[in-house]
Amino acid sequence: MKTWFATLLLFAALPVFPGEPAPPAAFQPVAPAHNLVIVTIDGFRWQELFTGADPALLSNSSVTPDTSLMKMMYDAPDEALRRRKLLPFFWNVIAERGQLYGNRHYGNKLNVSNLYHLSYPGYAEMFTGQADWRISSNKKKPNPNVNVLEYLHGKEAFRDKVVAFTSWDVFPYILNEKRSGLPVNSGYEEQDEEATGELTASINHVQSQTVCHEGATRHDQLTFMVARAYLERHRPRVLFIGLGESDEYAHTGRYDLYLQQAAKADQMLADLWYWLQTTPGYKNNTTLLITTDHGRGNRTTTWSKHDLVTRGSSQTWLAMIGPGIPASGEVKQEQQFYQRQLAGLMAGLVGEQFAEGKL
Repeated sequence: MKTWFATLLLFAALPVFPGEPAPPAAFQPVAPAHNLVIVTIDGFRWQELFTGADPALLSNSSVTPDTSLMKMMYDAPDEALRRRKLLPFFWNVIAERGQLYGNRHYGNKLNVSNLYHLSYPGYAEMFTGQADWRISSNKKKPNPNVNVLEYLHGKEAFRDKVVAFTSWDVFPYILNEKRSGLPVNSGYEEQDEEATGELTASINHVQSQTVCHEGATRHDQLTFMVARAYLERHRPRVLFIGLGESDEYAHTGRYDLYLQQAAKADQMLADLWYWLQTTPGYKNNTTLLITTDHGRGNRTTTWSKHDLVTRGSSQTWLAMIGPGIPASGEVKQEQQFYQRQLAGLMAGLVGEQFAEGKL
């Protein structure tokens, strides 16, 4: 039954694509949750999620300057211990009470369908349910396709209850903020202090002192803090938090900082989930979905890269926890899923059906 349910979650309310198996028709899932929180960790590899820190990269002083300290923090004799040291929330909580997809060692695969293996195409595919060949770069151009957050925002039951906070300042274009009317706070854009209270005033001040050049990716901790402040004050039904620093550090070739940022993201998720599970209206009534926009190179020489020609760049993963998610943990069944299926999944998790390109 767990296998049927897991499969249905990833196919429910979705069109059937050529070459992909049809969803099971007879099984009915449990009731969806009332709320949904989506968190993305930009460019975080499935390898670190499922096997922990790479011992070879931990020992390489060119990408891990203090190899001794990082080994003390994240190394262990086997991958089960390494991944738990790096990501305790994922492996102490989600693995016990939720589901994790994408461990390719078991043939459980999640891939982007777009050809480019870059962030804008990856996020566009994730939220619109289609891999549009026209979206081929990270340029700040409005996405012509309707996204699932926009779709939900347009429904009466979700009106003014869908919001996005992201570190990367391209998201207003990915989610087409101007057309959709969806509130998107991105990069070092200031947040309305009346909307989120005194904490936001402090965050705005810190941001004003931090920005050193236009277009910088905001520190994830600031993104998380302002999103949490909004969550506590306005109680949205659907919240998207896009974290970005893991990808930024990977591109600089600093494996140690990449790992540390992943560990910080895990801590933020633990804090967020604890708040959700101890707050009336969200407790046992909210699903948390976590994923990434693209993979990275699968070799020690290519781990920092992702593009059309770097092997491993299309490989992603998915984690979910919530009242309607059976506690099957790490899914080890051979399956192939695609990033474009996540938009329909997101809608389905709050009891809606999303068809690509339609409001």
